[in-house]
Amino acid sequence: MEKIFQFIRSQYPDENPIGLHVPRFSGNEKKYLEECIDTTMVSSVGPFVNRMEIDLAKYTNAKYAVATVNGTAALHIALQLVGVKKDDLVITQSFSFIATANAIHYTGARPYFVDIEEESLGMNILSLQILESELEKRSDGVYHLPTQRRMAAVVPMHSFGMPCEIERIAKWCEEWGIPLVEDAAESLGSFYKGRHTGTWGKVGVMSFNGNKTITAGGGGVILTDDEELAKRAKHLTTQAKLPHPYEFIHDEVGYNYRCPNLNAALLCAQLEYLDDILEDKRNLASEYARFFEEFAPNFRFVTEGNFKLSNYWLNSLIFENSEYKEEFLKRGVELGIMVRPAWRPMHMLDMYKDAPRGDMFQTEWVYNHLVNLPSSTRRR
Repeated sequence: MEKIFQFIRSQYPDENPIGLHVPRFSGNEKKYLEECIDTTMVSSVGPFVNRMEIDLAKYTNAKYAVATVNGTAALHIALQLVGVKKDDLVITQSFSFIATANAIHYTGARPYFVDIEEESLGMNILSLQILESELEKRSDGVYHLPTQRRMAAVVPMHSFGMPCEIERIAKWCEEWGIPLVEDAAESLGSFYKGRHTGTWGKVGVMSFNGNKTITAGGGGVILTDDEELAKRAKHLTTQAKLPHPYEFIHDEVGYNYRCPNLNAALLCAQLEYLDDILEDKRNLASEYARFFEEFAPNFRFVTEGNFKLSNYWLNSLIFENSEYKEEFLKRGVELGIMVRPAWRPMHMLDMYKDAPRGDMFQTEWVYNHLVNLPSSTRRR
């Protein structure tokens, strides 16, 4: 164990304590923030918001990008865009950050939890195939027979930046006629078969929270190739206000979800050197992978797999012995090195413990055996 922590310390020799994922600011961040202050354009209207949308659409190869105040807001709107309504069911994985289920809850729908696969840590296509025996196609959608609720969307999540088997999931959604909404909150810079995560479904979302690969402090984005959905996303996120020279007229319930220009300025600066950040993170992951080879089979470092290019947002280590995990986490605290467990699966939380679900064997196994390692870029 001590040898592992010594290796982590060697990667971050100037840091004490060592954080899990600390933002780095080494470009035009201050310059752009000062420009916002000098022009007084600090709220949700400004040139950096527009630039953020243009730059993210270009980078991900999505036709449209709509900037939001955070990733949770982006997912909430994305679910509304594809028609999720009160009392519907939305298929998602229990192994995810709580925001995934919370956004579903905001719409009045309920999550239906399915299992993950150990290799990608993402939604298991077999779980969807097993669920087929409980589904029925009707004229107004696909229904879950045991609950008689409409299955309104499928929301896979690319855990820790690792692309899931998104091509197979997208094909399943197409066959069943259920909209695919990608939770790509953690995976800016991750690709599956050369296609960026968040662009496989009808809508995708990303987050730029302070601990993400690059950050806007907050911030999120909705990605889509559908022009009408993009227009509606922008309308809903600006309080559904109709254009008018001076009147305040709103035609439906909207949300104050637009990204402020200040936050967008921070992100625009970091997008300018995103490739350098990703290169450093991949180099770090390679060093971790080589280091842990000597500890096999007691430990397995999680890697991207075939046809996948991961941003390695958070590097993950799986312990064969789950008891060793607790000892490792406690020792990390003692040494001032932040290693953390995965999120507690959502079906194990009080607010979602009664949600319908399939078998959770792999989800619970991964939760009991996985830790995240310090993953900040080492470049400043």
